[in-house]
Amino acid sequence: MTSQHKSIWTDLTRVPFTQGYLDAGGVRTRYLAAGDDDKPLLILIHGTGGHAEAYSRNLAAHAEHFRTYAIDLVGHGWSDKPKLDYEIADYAKHVINVIKALGHKKAHVSGESLGGWVAGWMAVHHPEWLDRTVLNTAGGWTAYPEVMERIKRLTMEAVNDPSPERIRTRLEFLMHDHSKVNDDLVEVRRAIYAQPGYADIMERILCLQEMDIRQRNMFSPEDSAKITTPTLVLWTSHDPTAAPEEGRKIADAIPDARFEVMNECGHWPQFEDPETFNRIHIDFLLGR
Repeated sequence: MTSQHKSIWTDLTRVPFTQGYLDAGGVRTRYLAAGDDDKPLLILIHGTGGHAEAYSRNLAAHAEHFRTYAIDLVGHGWSDKPKLDYEIADYAKHVINVIKALGHKKAHVSGESLGGWVAGWMAVHHPEWLDRTVLNTAGGWTAYPEVMERIKRLTMEAVNDPSPERIRTRLEFLMHDHSKVNDDLVEVRRAIYAQPGYADIMERILCLQEMDIRQRNMFSPEDSAKITTPTLVLWTSHDPTAAPEEGRKIADAIPDARFEVMNECGHWPQFEDPETFNRIHIDFLLGR
C-alpha cells in the first residue's frame, strides 16, 4: 500500500480559511486566516526565511477558539520586501501594524524561532499589544556561532540555488523526523526563494546571525524579568538551536512563565506533532 501524499492542502481541508493581503503600515502583508471575527485575535509568526504555511497544520484547531492569522513577516514569503535593517524592532513594528490593520487593540502572539524572538520583544517593549505570548523554540536568548553559521550557510545555499535538493536540506534542518518534509512544503518554499532579488533581501534578513547585530537584539536577564504578559515557553527534545535546558532557563527568567517540552520534535513542533502542539498551545491560550 502506498503512503498517503502529504500536502498543505490536505492539512487545510478541515477548515474554512482565506488567503489574503492587508496593508500593515504600508507593508503589503500576506496571511492565512481562519476562525470567526468575534473570537479573540491570535497572530502566528514563523521563523527566519519562513512563511505562513509553517502553521498549516494548526489553523483548523485554533480557528475553533480564535480569529487566527498566520502571517508572512515583512521581507518573507509573499509580503513586501522593503530595504529595512531587519532587526527585531522592525519585525515587532510590522506585527503591531498587522494588529492595528485588523482593527484590534490586543492579540495573542505566538512565534516560532525568529517569530518567538519578535513575540518576546513585544512582551518586553510593547506589552500593551499582547494578551498572551508563546515563545516556541524562540531566538533572542542564545547565540551559538556554529548554529548561526549553519543557518546562514543552509539558507543562502537554498536561496542562491532554489533546487528541490537545497530547499529540502534547509527544511530538514527544522525537523527531527526528516520524512515530515513533504514535497508540497518544498515547492512552496522554492517558489518563495526563487522570487527576483530575494537573495539580496535574505542577506539582510540573516543580519541577526552576525554576532554584533545579534547581541544588540538579545534579551538580558533584566529584560526577561520585565515580562508580565502570561507566557508559555515551548521547547523540544531535539531542537537544533538549543537544548531543552536553555528553554528552561528562559522560562525561569520570566515571571510565572509556563514551560513545556515536546518530545521527538525539532524546530517546528507545530508541524511535526500538530496534535500535541495544538493541545498544549490552546490550553495555554485559553488559560487552562
